[in-house]
Amino acid sequence: MKKRYLILALIILSICSILIGVKEMNFLDIFNPDDTKSKVLIISRIPRLISIIVAGVSMSIAGLIMQQISRNKFVSPDTSATIDSAKLGALVSLMLFSSASPIQKMLVSFVFSLAGTFIFMRILKRIKFKNVIFIPLVGIMFGNIIDSITTFFAYKHNLIQSISTWLQGDFSMVLKGNYELLYLSIPLVIVAFFYANKFTVAGMGEDFSKNLGLNYNKVVNIGLIIVSLISSVVVITVGKIPFLGLIIPNIVTIYKGDNLKNSLYDTALLGAVFLLACDILGRLVIYPYEISIGLIVGVLGSAIFLYLLIRRNGHEA
Repeated sequence: MKKRYLILALIILSICSILIGVKEMNFLDIFNPDDTKSKVLIISRIPRLISIIVAGVSMSIAGLIMQQISRNKFVSPDTSATIDSAKLGALVSLMLFSSASPIQKMLVSFVFSLAGTFIFMRILKRIKFKNVIFIPLVGIMFGNIIDSITTFFAYKHNLIQSISTWLQGDFSMVLKGNYELLYLSIPLVIVAFFYANKFTVAGMGEDFSKNLGLNYNKVVNIGLIIVSLISSVVVITVGKIPFLGLIIPNIVTIYKGDNLKNSLYDTALLGAVFLLACDILGRLVIYPYEISIGLIVGVLGSAIFLYLLIRRNGHEA
């Protein structure tokens, strides 16, 4: 997988993303727009492009970290109750604060997301049958329990419409002034790059990494904090984007191997490219209307996930 091809695809798709929309725009308008088109670019098109790229990069990196420290290729924020816990936290913030700000929602969501992820990791340690498929199934079941609790309290407090915005990712409402919280993901991704080698060693197992002098618990906790923060920020800003943190790291691993340092750049680039392509597809299928990014990624991601399962079973056979 060549980085230059991914970079070229990212540039082409970024230009296409800016040009596609109800308001017609051509390539030259990007550099010399009139007043109306300039407002469309600044208020809607460019913020949407930035949010897609940041969300694609950060969620893919979060999935890669989660798979590394859990030592399971099918564990991700979606299959470890991280996203479901983040949604519960966002609901609790609405219950605690009558008019919760995005920061308040993000902080409460992060606390719940981190707690849910830690509980999943504790469950993971206690499970003796560590089958590669069984572990994420446990995470999905745990996540469904949390999701049921979220739905119950949402109905009880008449907040079901509020949580519906987090159930499915949607970039159509991303405008200047309401997406900047996503910028918090950028320093987290940078920290992930600095800790890449340590995450790789931690992925070899607790005993092995401690023998190499690694502070295993500290590294794992840092990884879980990064994953939980990224998940909370993305859920609060654009909603749930299923399968992204699961399939992208697996695709990159097929070509680049398990060394986190070698695969981080490709994972980040492919995540942004894939999410951009899905967003453009969703805007074109029923143009001038659009299908939510959560639905498009869910359909394509589930198909890719099934392929990865079949491929793995074929290799094991």
